[in-house]
Amino acid sequence: MELGVAVVTMGTRPKELAALLESVRSQQAPAARTVVVGNGCRLDGLPEWVETVELPENLGVTGGRNAALERLRDVDLVLDLDDDGLLVDDQVFTRIGELFAADERLGIVSFRIADETDVTQRRHVPRLRAGDPMRGGYVTTFLGGAHVLAQPMLAQVGDWPDAFFFAHEETDMAWRALDAGWKVLYAPQLLLQHPRTSPTRHAFFYRVNARNRVYLARRNLPAALVPVYLGVWVALTGARTRDLAGLKVWFQGFAEGWRTPCGPRKPMRWRTVWKLARLGRPPVI
Repeated sequence: MELGVAVVTMGTRPKELAALLESVRSQQAPAARTVVVGNGCRLDGLPEWVETVELPENLGVTGGRNAALERLRDVDLVLDLDDDGLLVDDQVFTRIGELFAADERLGIVSFRIADETDVTQRRHVPRLRAGDPMRGGYVTTFLGGAHVLAQPMLAQVGDWPDAFFFAHEETDMAWRALDAGWKVLYAPQLLLQHPRTSPTRHAFFYRVNARNRVYLARRNLPAALVPVYLGVWVALTGARTRDLAGLKVWFQGFAEGWRTPCGPRKPMRWRTVWKLARLGRPPVI
C-alpha cells in the first residue's frame, strides 16, 4: 500500500518540523509522498522532496488536513503528524502497512504519543480505562497528533468537518467511520514522540471545546441521546473546571454550538450506539 504523509504547520516550529521531516525521510519503507500545509503562513527552506501547500489564512486543524487530503487522493493511506512530533523508530511505516494489509475493514489507526521520557499523558490514551497506555485494541476515537486514515474509508464517510477548526474532530471522524462499518485501532507499538503539553495552552480552548461538543452531538447522535451527552459534559465541566473565567467562556462556546452551522447531520444507527458501548465508551460519556 502507498502511504502519504501530511503535516500541517503554522510556521512557528521550524526546528521541530525539520527534525520530523528527517525522521519521515529515515523510514525503512519510504512514504510515496509527503505534503506540508502552511496554515496561513509561507513555507521556506523545506527539502525538495516535500510538496507544499500555502493557505492564505489559518483554516484550523480540519481545514489544513483537508487541504493535505486533496493532494493525497492517489495514495492508499494518509498519515497525519503534528509538526512538533518525532518518529523515533525507522520501522513505523512498515508496521502501518502490515496492520492495514491484515484487515480490509481497518479504517483508522491511532499511534501512541509519549514525551521524551516515554511517558504518555492520560488524555493521550483514547479510551476510558487509560492506566496502561501500552494496551492496544479497538477504540471509539483516536489521537489527532498521529494517526493513519484509509482512503476507502474517507471515500465513504467524507473528510474532516471544516466547521470544527480544532477540537473533537477526531471523534467526529471515528463515529462516522464506525457507523459505516469500519474499525478504529489504537496501536501503541506505533510511537510519536511529542513534547508534554496541555490543551489549555490554546487561548480559544474553552470556547471551541464546548462549541464542538455541541457540534459533535448535533451531527452524529440520535435525537434522544443529544441532551444526555451534552448534559453529562456540562456536569463534568462544571465539576472539573476551577478557572471561573474559563468556565464562562466554555458556556459561551456551548451557546455558540447551538446557533452556528456545524455541517450536515447524519445520526448514527442504534446498533452503532451499542457497538460504541461494547467498545467501552457509549456515546454519552
